[in-house]
Amino acid sequence: MNIGIRLHDTAGTALEERLDHARAQGFSCAHLAMQKAIAGFRMDEAPALLTEDLAVRVKTAFDSRGMTCAVLGCYLNLATPDEEQYRRTLEIYFAHLRFARLTGALTVGTETGAPNTGYRTEPACRTEEALALITRRMLPVAERAKEEGVIFAFEPVCRHIIHTPERAERLLDALDRVSDGHVRIILDTVNLLTPANRAQCDAIIDECDRRFGDRVAVLHLKDYRFAEGEADLRACACGTGEMDYHRLLRFAAARPGIPMTLENTKPDNAEAARLFLESYPV
Repeated sequence: MNIGIRLHDTAGTALEERLDHARAQGFSCAHLAMQKAIAGFRMDEAPALLTEDLAVRVKTAFDSRGMTCAVLGCYLNLATPDEEQYRRTLEIYFAHLRFARLTGALTVGTETGAPNTGYRTEPACRTEEALALITRRMLPVAERAKEEGVIFAFEPVCRHIIHTPERAERLLDALDRVSDGHVRIILDTVNLLTPANRAQCDAIIDECDRRFGDRVAVLHLKDYRFAEGEADLRACACGTGEMDYHRLLRFAAARPGIPMTLENTKPDNAEAARLFLESYPV
């Protein structure tokens, strides 16, 4: 299994320290969110900060430890109705795509957000208008991904504009018209689950497999706990909740080497989460 971790969930402060910790815990790849893993980095300054010199440092840090950057995170809201904010955000995405090319990152990862300036869930997320909006807003990113020769991957989330496998397929198909296959999916099954549909987890995974299984670039892995009366499931480290991983790990086994990065871990339980998955009976 090609299991990785979010670097901001590891011990250390400097990038190199975090990678050393990840490597020592047996991880082979990582999710890198620059602002969360590199001291002093500010996302609003990303176009100026993502320099060739920094790219050399990041690439060297990963390569020298035999690790891969599976996801370069750029989780900003492309669906904002503020046009000036959108233009600034677009430049940040372009800078991350260029940086991914320079560093060898496998994907630039994102979510599809919400049609407001607060990145908050609202009924409008589920409308056809919101789907049309995020499609328009992502088209330039998809085009630039093709130009840079890197993968731009979005993550469906039950509270965002792309909240079902069906909507994810529609967005993928629309972006494919300009990206020539450079747009893919980051599949986080728990992010598609709610208290109401959690019993249909396997069916949701099967639907994802049917609709876009061959276009999944990365898996995000975590667990969940259900609490009566709460609107959302509580995310937690793999092996510490109620998730049945049989179907998801069979999906992964059919795609040898697919990066699987852990979420919601801490330095003291991340290795146990990895071992739990590696020993899981499939």
